[in-house]
Amino acid sequence: MKILVVDDDERIREIVRLYLEAEGYDIEEADNGNSALEKVRKDSFDLVILDLMMPGLDGWTVCKVLRKETKIPIIMLTAKGEENDRVLGFDLGADDYVVKPFSPRELSARVKAVLRRLEGEPTKEHLITYPGFTINQITREVVVDETVVKLTAKEFDLLLVLAKNPSRIFTRDQLLNTVWEYDYCGDSRTVDTHINRLRSKLESQVGLSDFIQTVRGVGYKFEWSGH
Repeated sequence: MKILVVDDDERIREIVRLYLEAEGYDIEEADNGNSALEKVRKDSFDLVILDLMMPGLDGWTVCKVLRKETKIPIIMLTAKGEENDRVLGFDLGADDYVVKPFSPRELSARVKAVLRRLEGEPTKEHLITYPGFTINQITREVVVDETVVKLTAKEFDLLLVLAKNPSRIFTRDQLLNTVWEYDYCGDSRTVDTHINRLRSKLESQVGLSDFIQTVRGVGYKFEWSGH
C-alpha cells in the first residue's frame, strides 16, 4: 500500500518512512501542504499521514481540502494533543490522531488499524438496516429516509458499533477501545463529545433523536423505534 507522509520536519519524515518501509509500505514524502495536495491529485494513495503545524498551508486546511476531494484515510501527526485539537481533527474528517513525540511502532499499529477498518466487510454483511435507516459499511454512508447523513469518520464508527449491537450497553472505555482499535490514553469524555455531535448532526439533518440513549453512570446504547 502507498502512503504519503506530510511534515515540514525532514527528520520526522525520515523516521516514519524508514519504519513504514520496513513494514512493507511504499512511502512518498511532502514537506508542505501545497506539495501534499499536488501529489494526491496526481497519484493514488491508500493513506495520508499529515502534520498540522506547517508553514504556509497548514494541516487543518489540507485535511479539509482532502475531505472535499477524496476519501483517502488521514492520520494526523502533531504536537497539539489537547482534546479540543483532537475533536477538531476528527470533525474535519481525520481517521486517527497521533501526538508527538510518538513511537514509530505505535504509529505503524495505527496505520494498520485504519487501513484494516476501511477495507470493508464481506458483501453479505455490509448493510445494517432498520425501518427507514441504513448503514452501509462499504461506502460508509448513513441513509435516513433516503437522505444521506454527513458524518465524520469517528462519528460513523461510533454509530456503527452501537447499531450493530442494539440494546447492548457500552461503557465509555469499551467504545474508546472498540472504535479507536487501540488502548486510548486520553479522557473518556471524548466519547461524550462525539456522541453529542453525532446526535446533534442526525437531529439537525434528518430530525432523528433518541436513537442513542444514555445509561446513567454506565455509558450508551442504541435503540431504534422508527423515524
